Amino acid sequence: MSQPETSPALPSADDGVLSDLEEMRSSIDNIDAALVHLLAERFKCTKRVGRLKAEHDLPPADPERETRQIARLRQLAREADLDPAFAEKFLTFIIGEVIRHHEAIRR
Repeated sequence: MSQPETSPALPSADDGVLSDLEEMRSSIDNIDAALVHLLAERFKCTKRVGRLKAEHDLPPADPERETRQIARLRQLAREADLDPAFAEKFLTFIIGEVIRHHEAIRR
């Protein structure tokens, strides 16, 4: 059985650099946790939407809304200095998951 890989020591990194790196990584970890919680909250909302759509025989997907949402998110990304193509890929993935959930609710 092989040993788990460990991160090699950073060459010529002094304690100040390592401290800064650890602080930055801690911020990233906190942001990742917030993203997970925000996504969970978003999916709670979309689950309610899916139930409402199923109760009223509405289709799981709404291409017009999806197009508007992607355009809106691309604009928000530009304003936030984030790659709009990345933001679109991210939202497209989420929309796909939401539609899959809505289809499952209809069954």
